[in-house]
Amino acid sequence: MQERKVDSVMDKETLLALEQTALRIRRGIIEGVYNARCGHPGGSLSIADIMAYLYTKELRIDPKNPKDENRDRFVLSKGHTAPALYAALAERGYFDVEELKTLRKIDSRLQGHPDMKHIPGVDMTTGSLGLGISAACGMALVGKTENKDFRVYTIVGDGESEEGQVWEAAMFAAHYKLSNLCAIIDFNGLQIDGTVQEVMNPTPHDKKLEAFGWNVIVIDGHSFEEIEAAFAKAKACTDRPTAIIAKTVKGKGVSFMENQVGWHGKAPNEEEYKLAMQELN
Repeated sequence: MQERKVDSVMDKETLLALEQTALRIRRGIIEGVYNARCGHPGGSLSIADIMAYLYTKELRIDPKNPKDENRDRFVLSKGHTAPALYAALAERGYFDVEELKTLRKIDSRLQGHPDMKHIPGVDMTTGSLGLGISAACGMALVGKTENKDFRVYTIVGDGESEEGQVWEAAMFAAHYKLSNLCAIIDFNGLQIDGTVQEVMNPTPHDKKLEAFGWNVIVIDGHSFEEIEAAFAKAKACTDRPTAIIAKTVKGKGVSFMENQVGWHGKAPNEEEYKLAMQELN
């Protein structure tokens, strides 16, 4: 992928606050998956920094009014990484952090994939890969046609981008010049069966999306300075949708999970849980 320099100046206090928020989100992910005895920690941890920035600084939302029609929208297209979304929503105040421990329990509203009917702050029910970005396109089109000023953000997995529906959505967004849409590709390089290159190589994302008519920015998905600058550039682009290709590490923050495909969809045992939480503290 071609690297593009993204400039940003972030003061140390803001950077520290974001780092602490991301740590709490990562702890929430591990807490939820451990208590559920199942789930998807790897891809949840890889987007924790992006989620921290979105829910701390980027999204115009109000936990006290989660259905405000003028709010920004967020769609987790890779819905299996719901633990990251739930931890971010709890951090933002949509529900108590203790509820994260109920992940996937039979009587919990925090199920394995986001549910817009029962969870405050969830804008779209997702899980079927490719469906989320398509729904985000629809939201953005409504915003355009009704002259609303809200923005729509969606996170798409790199493995998910092997779905044909993702590229139909990409064509749709460019055709309707959905400049209020920002798609973040979580490029951690791994999916459930191996590397994305081995399973069904969808790269190069940047060249393909540019060919479809998107504004494309490539960043380090764990650098808050680059995340901030990329979102600023996305808002400054007024004639096409923006795709931020975020290079990330699957399992980021927990040493024994990092870049290990086996942690795509399994929970830590008690010993692993304690080690992970110790590292995240």
